[in-house]
Amino acid sequence: MRTLAALMILLLTGREAAAHGAEAHLFHSVWTIDPWIVTPLAVAAFLYARGCWKLRRRARTGRSVVARRALCYWCGWLTLTGALLSPLHWLGEQLFTFHMIEHEIIMAISAPMIVIARPTGIFLWGLPDRLRRWTGRAMRRSSVRIAWRWLSGGTNATLLHAVAIWAWHAPILFDAAVAAVALHRLQHLSFFATAILFWWSIFWRSNHGVAAWHLFLTMLHTGALGALMALAPRVLYVVQTHAAETWGLTPLEDQQLAGMVMWIPAGTIYAGAALAMAALWIANAGRGVDHVQRIRPL
Repeated sequence: MRTLAALMILLLTGREAAAHGAEAHLFHSVWTIDPWIVTPLAVAAFLYARGCWKLRRRARTGRSVVARRALCYWCGWLTLTGALLSPLHWLGEQLFTFHMIEHEIIMAISAPMIVIARPTGIFLWGLPDRLRRWTGRAMRRSSVRIAWRWLSGGTNATLLHAVAIWAWHAPILFDAAVAAVALHRLQHLSFFATAILFWWSIFWRSNHGVAAWHLFLTMLHTGALGALMALAPRVLYVVQTHAAETWGLTPLEDQQLAGMVMWIPAGTIYAGAALAMAALWIANAGRGVDHVQRIRPL
């Protein structure tokens, strides 16, 4: 109960608990004000808002489509901002369980919501006119298009995402990222960037049957990784779990809970998406079509 009460006070007051020892809690802000995180998020919000405003002024039709995409984008942006800047990020430095929740929000909630919104065109409209035209020309270059097709292809995107997940969850790399700020930023960037590629391949590059297969594979390998952490007989992530006892958990219990988060809740998201894609594939097969939308730079 003391642990639960401390967490409730922490989240309600926005005050920080010291990394070592509950007695020194509640003195500094637990919101993460890292310019390397805040600046890209602020720029993304500004460009998208400006692009939406300019499109709404110009467009006479299709405003409902823009509004629906904007809703998806802002849901993705807000959850990403919450994961990286809110007290959840600080709690993730204290407990492996919260760190895993943060990662799953980034990869399984924020990334797909942003991808569904297809924000590329809106971002371009948010740029100054000269820069927008230059960026549009750069995106139409054959080298850029070839690289994008390769990176966002179903198999390549799935493999890149899997490599990022498994490599960063190697205990030596994960603990190093917890201890080094630069590595921690790179870890989150790797997770988010490869998740964007993965979900883009799912929604806009692959037919529904192939998308369901890649989602099923991702569910299997992330579930296996989560099970390895949850069922391990000893602590694998020593640095990450060092403060667990402060919060009423043993290091091994903290690791087990983190593994369960990856294994079950995150696996449920991938399984649900796979079932939805499979259902669409079956329905479209019955009509003799399976529409695939492809992304073209504007």
